[in-house]
Amino acid sequence: MDKKTKKILVLGAGNFGTCLSQQLARNGQSVVVWDRSPEVVDSINNYKKNSMYLTEFDLHNNIMAVGDLSKINFDSIFACVLCIPVQVIREVLTTKIPDGCLNGKLVICASKGLEISSGLLPYKVIEQCLGKKVAENTCILSGPSFAVEVMHQFPTAVSCASTNKSAALKTQSLFHSPHFRVYTNPNPIGLELAGAMKNVIAIAAGASAGLGFQSNTLVAIITRGLAEIIRIGRSLGINQEVFIGLGGVGDLMLTCTSEKSRNYTVGFKIGQG
Repeated sequence: MDKKTKKILVLGAGNFGTCLSQQLARNGQSVVVWDRSPEVVDSINNYKKNSMYLTEFDLHNNIMAVGDLSKINFDSIFACVLCIPVQVIREVLTTKIPDGCLNGKLVICASKGLEISSGLLPYKVIEQCLGKKVAENTCILSGPSFAVEVMHQFPTAVSCASTNKSAALKTQSLFHSPHFRVYTNPNPIGLELAGAMKNVIAIAAGASAGLGFQSNTLVAIITRGLAEIIRIGRSLGINQEVFIGLGGVGDLMLTCTSEKSRNYTVGFKIGQG
């Protein structure tokens, strides 16, 4: 892919949306980030700060924010990055994005989890909302990557997965840098499943720590948790190789062993009562 500046739309200015916007901007891309909060939009545009998330960081000049997607010229958009909670993906794609505007665009999903109402992973929600052709041009971005560490440019490695090799390579080219390495694989469903399931194991790991248990228990939870994730994946016909990579065991280890993890923290507080 050529290195000319691309215009990238990022949906969601939370922790991960902000850090991915910063990463894209540092790589020379022109970033438009959408958020529901007028305060956040104003803060990004006027002060180059996110007033709610990662507030200590100055944002790149290549980032601007909008609160109304109907004002976006989608013809100029190269890619759309989803960094919104899984539970609102369907609403945003069906009520905020004008019909057909993402046809032919690269869609990159960095949202993790399952849609509660349907039990579907984001890839399938995207397919239902935008159609099979858009889904085929969708890439999943996931891996062990705390937003604050990406903002600090600490060395980080993640995975991007798509059934369309070209989409994966385009995604890699947009994000890849000396401190942010992106590795491709052809299994988006496996990568998404790993990203969703590891959160459950992380809650258990946090609860274990909250109860006062130590290293033996933590390692047992992580190891047997990984075995369970692999079994679930195998039942869905997913090659276990994806689960022993960055988006599988890598993300599992990170989320289960750090107080920066929201799921670990929730589990810890549950363990403490």
